[in-house]
Amino acid sequence: MASDDIETALHNARALILADLTARDVADAAVVSLVEQAVTHRRWWLEQWPDGTEYVLGLVAQDVQDALLEAYGRWPLCADCAADGDPHALSVEPELGPEPHWVCGKRGVAVAPVGKLDRLV
Repeated sequence: MASDDIETALHNARALILADLTARDVADAAVVSLVEQAVTHRRWWLEQWPDGTEYVLGLVAQDVQDALLEAYGRWPLCADCAADGDPHALSVEPELGPEPHWVCGKRGVAVAPVGKLDRLV
């Protein structure tokens, strides 16, 4: 796989994760730095396994989610369950697959594709 394909996949992942962070009003400078760290890590990963470009979006989303959990807390929260007094984080599914979605594990439903989270109401 060409270096351009890897950079395109990483650029796309960065943009979609930043869109979700912005939609939930958490895209400050420190959080954007976490995204950059995740992208840098996955660049190395893709150089080792170039056929993984279709999986990199979900992996970067999970990396950012893990980094946020350590530094700030759960993200993104399931807006529907939080409104019902049961706040929990959405998960990325499939864990290693194309077209990842944010999923509410409690209700078993896909909430949005990664990169398409709505603002909390």
